[in-house]
Amino acid sequence: MKHRQSIIGGLIWDMLVVYLAYTLCRAVFLVLNWSLYAGALTLGHSIELFGAGLLFDTPAILYTNAVILLMFLLPLHWKERPGFYRVARWIYMIVNSIAVYMNLMDCVYFPFTGKRTTASVFDEFSNEGIGEMLKIFGGQFLSHWYLVLLAALVTWAFCKLFRPIPARVKKTSSLSRYYLLHSVALVIAIPLCIGAIRGGFTKATRPITISNANQYVNRPVETGIVLNTPFSILRTLKKTPFVVPNYMSDEEAHALYTPLHQPSDSTAFTPRNVVVLILESYSKQHIGFYNKTLRNGTYKGFTPFLDSLIEASAMTYRYSYANGRKSIEGMPSVLSSLPNFVEPLFLTPASLNAMSGLARELGENKGYTTAFFHGAQNGSMGFEAFARATGFQRYYGRDEYDADPNFNGDEDFDGTWAIWDEEFFQYFAQQMSKMKEPFMTALFSASSHDPFVIPEKYKGRFPQGERPLQQCIAYTDYALKRFFETASRQPWFKNTLFVITADHVSQQVDPFYCTTLGHYCVPIILYAPGDASLHGYDEEHIVEQIDIMPTVLSYLHYDKPYIAFGRDMLGDGDGFALHWLPESSSYEYVWGDYVLEFDGKQVTAAYRFRTDSTLTNNVLGTMPQATRHRMEHHMKSIIQQYMQRMTTDQLTVKP
Repeated sequence: MKHRQSIIGGLIWDMLVVYLAYTLCRAVFLVLNWSLYAGALTLGHSIELFGAGLLFDTPAILYTNAVILLMFLLPLHWKERPGFYRVARWIYMIVNSIAVYMNLMDCVYFPFTGKRTTASVFDEFSNEGIGEMLKIFGGQFLSHWYLVLLAALVTWAFCKLFRPIPARVKKTSSLSRYYLLHSVALVIAIPLCIGAIRGGFTKATRPITISNANQYVNRPVETGIVLNTPFSILRTLKKTPFVVPNYMSDEEAHALYTPLHQPSDSTAFTPRNVVVLILESYSKQHIGFYNKTLRNGTYKGFTPFLDSLIEASAMTYRYSYANGRKSIEGMPSVLSSLPNFVEPLFLTPASLNAMSGLARELGENKGYTTAFFHGAQNGSMGFEAFARATGFQRYYGRDEYDADPNFNGDEDFDGTWAIWDEEFFQYFAQQMSKMKEPFMTALFSASSHDPFVIPEKYKGRFPQGERPLQQCIAYTDYALKRFFETASRQPWFKNTLFVITADHVSQQVDPFYCTTLGHYCVPIILYAPGDASLHGYDEEHIVEQIDIMPTVLSYLHYDKPYIAFGRDMLGDGDGFALHWLPESSSYEYVWGDYVLEFDGKQVTAAYRFRTDSTLTNNVLGTMPQATRHRMEHHMKSIIQQYMQRMTTDQLTVKP
């Protein structure tokens, strides 16, 4: 029976050898690229980066060794045959050697790209012939002969250290114990492997991807240490790459539109605090203020507090839109003025680009204290990684909440996602009162999320509505009321600009909100209790989430250049909205009185959205040609420059 147990023990040994090989590659990577890190990397932080790297090594190792794992864990009696182990050793040696070669090649390739190689490399070299490829890689092999030697030594080590080996195979009569042992091992291994590949075991955990590396680094270049190349390639397979279209010359594109914002305001910078509240699934559909005429004026909505805030002292817009339909698409739009085209930024290699945002501009250039708050498990949804990548100095999640003796810890956990909004909003207010001013903070709420439950103590208190979500919307509105009651008593309150929006829409009901355009209708609310002039309901201009960052910076009279794809909502000029329609793989562009649908090559439809709220009548053939021409060219300019900047890492102003 000992050799049966040694099969599983040997498998564990084999995986440990692979982990050591990945760690060796990481050390070689750091040594060969030391010039990129010298002077900024301490021993302690290096250890942290290597430790974080194990989280990304695990999915890569489990994916590439899936066949080996199945071969040894499945209760197959023909493992008695020595030939089985010879085959297994060859598979183990080949797949892990390839993974090591990938890592070692990136030691050389990384300085030229600034990031680990992803699946896009196959597109980059797709037009090269075999001869040209051999010249490229042959030349690199010759100039880096020591890496070739190291790769050969690692392959030899895989062969020699592989366990179990045929010599240890002996026959046994205890088949029942054999099948029991392997069946139990398999049942235990399956959930462990799934959790390890996903990067966690909770429902709130999204599968770990390359953007999560930002969570552990101080500078984007350090993601090269945390990540490994097999993981980066595997996680970007089948991801639609950003393709730069050639709609027009660069000069023409820049003349029509530019995301580079230059300071033009001579007024001195005003160091107000900035608080951004991103409310989960808070569609305009559920907010009474925006729907006063809905259902013949009988619709009240589910947000009495938010309605009263807008009526009394806030600025908002009739035509305001999200830039995506997922939470991971809302954060880049709201906090970094980056729209979502084709693929969520979080899930693409571009997530490793250097990115700006409110936190970076105000934190690094104006000395603000910056922090991001989300009541879910730390690391959930990739929010912590994105917050770190865009300059937030601190992250407050469920871990920090649980550690605070002034609150109830996990007693306030909703059982699925996060800390209840009411308690976490109070925690948010308390933490801001401890911060040095001026500060810039952002909070992402959680309670208005599937499975749409509210605290037991409030059962029956809030209206049920037509969708399960709407009771949760009402609960979060109450939590928001309590937050502002607490905040209004703090000394920082009147020197603060609050921005309230949603990440995306959810559970639309009425026909207007069920159109392609209606699926992006979210509130954008500006509230400055110390500025009575910031009040009104704009029923003319078109605004979207990417306008939040430039609006905030303009309001503060920010005096530095920065990259943002939106515009100042409070300034002059025409507004627009541009978003990606995943169901048709096309764009939707809103300007003036029209909305265009564009498939990437040609405009396919046009509607007068202000008077045709359900987008019923396609007026593409009758709309003014000058208007269509202007809209089409402006839209193409935005798309082209977005794709270009994404693929060339130009999302910040270079010093």
